[in-house]
Amino acid sequence: MDGETALIAVIVGFLQGIFEWLPISSEGNITIALAVLGGFGNAGAVSFALFLHTGTAISAVAYYRDELAAVIRSMTEWRPSTAFDDSTAELSYLLIATFSTGIVGLPAYALFGDIIGELHGGIFIILIGVSLILTGVIQRLSGDLSLGSRKQPDLIDAVVVGALQGFAVLPGISRSGVTASALLFRSHDGPSAFRLSFLLSIPAAIGGGLLAALEDGIGSVSPFSALIAIAVSAIVGYLTIDALMRIVERISFWKICLGLGGVAVLGGMLLFTVNDVSAMG
Repeated sequence: MDGETALIAVIVGFLQGIFEWLPISSEGNITIALAVLGGFGNAGAVSFALFLHTGTAISAVAYYRDELAAVIRSMTEWRPSTAFDDSTAELSYLLIATFSTGIVGLPAYALFGDIIGELHGGIFIILIGVSLILTGVIQRLSGDLSLGSRKQPDLIDAVVVGALQGFAVLPGISRSGVTASALLFRSHDGPSAFRLSFLLSIPAAIGGGLLAALEDGIGSVSPFSALIAIAVSAIVGYLTIDALMRIVERISFWKICLGLGGVAVLGGMLLFTVNDVSAMG
């Protein structure tokens, strides 16, 4: 096993375990980290960043095990006419939202994958930065809506939130940021919005990670190093989720998104300029 590759796997696995619970786009920031560390093309970096979500999906399953067990038990009570009654609302939400994510996310992944693979490195970083800024703006607009009173999702929540999660396949668009913001706009309170967002992330993260690995591979990372990255992200994610969820409720992460996005845009412009100068030389 290549020592440098293993070290990169540990670093990005650790970062994924932290960033996943913060509304700052773990995929976008991991993609930038992989670009900085080197050895990945645009498409390879995005694919490996998506693959890493499998580890934090394991963390989420462990953390929300009681809620998931309750959802599974509610299957015996589910009926079409009462799909969004209190006892089965979360089951219906997860099923319909996951379906909506697939309807939007699969074509978006195919389209963005083709475009991203052709982008100049600097332009690619700028795109991530602009997406982070957009995420920050969305969070800012929803920031005054955290005092809603709804706790149970309905059909509109499932369709809208699932579709937005599909668009979050674009690096820089925070999945938790846009989905939780949508739930805040729909009058859910803050804790309920993030809880529903992270429950929904589990099937999407597992599906997205497997799709990325099967469709595009995992770049230059060996299978053993990939397993190290998954294990590190799962362990770090489980150990940090509770504390970071409390931090999210207290800090204005829209400002952090704007800051990270601005840095990425400037860095991409610098990289673009340097490469142009090198080409002229």
